[in-house]
Amino acid sequence: MTTPHLLHPRDPRQAVCGIAADQVLRWETDDPPRGHTCEECLTDYEEAARPDDANHPIGDATLIDTLRRIAADRQILKVDGVLIDAWSASVTVLIWDQLRDDKRQRLLTLPSHELILRCVCIYTTLTARGNAR
Repeated sequence: MTTPHLLHPRDPRQAVCGIAADQVLRWETDDPPRGHTCEECLTDYEEAARPDDANHPIGDATLIDTLRRIAADRQILKVDGVLIDAWSASVTVLIWDQLRDDKRQRLLTLPSHELILRCVCIYTTLTARGNAR
């Protein structure tokens, strides 16, 4: 079942709501987000108020090492203002390992949360095709 929850990846209040990307019907694209987007994120997830565990500027390939650590330790870390869970980290690493170097370099031009969302999107597209057969 899909939830009608709106999510704005550039707003830290929206980036921590914990709803899987494949469950979101629509991504909020207004900047700043409209008033009816999720306001409960900071109260539902106390981890959202904590300081960042890691910061990675755009183009920093050590982001992947941080994601490998999150996946291996099955934990949640706050990276560049966004909470990253073990599933998102493991899916990102899985897709990353399958990419050619030129595609990796293109992904590294994105902010960390967008890189992760792209990899999750690729993963859900590939798994949806696999289930349709």
